[in-house]
Amino acid sequence: MHLLQAGVDLTVIALWLGHESPVTTHGYVEADLALKERALAAIAPPELRRTRYRPTDALLKFLQGL
Repeated sequence: MHLLQAGVDLTVIALWLGHESPVTTHGYVEADLALKERALAAIAPPELRRTRYRPTDALLKFLQGL
């Protein structure tokens, strides 16, 4: 865990541990909540303009005909 938190690449850690595949080592990444928390803190949510959906008259007519 400390190697991941220090920024060592997952494939390097897999080699050091003798894992046949980095997929085996990937479980350590899934278990590290602190690493996930830092990653989420480093990104910003996209700027979105929220609007209310307004269906067209043609769509409303189609739905009423169902």
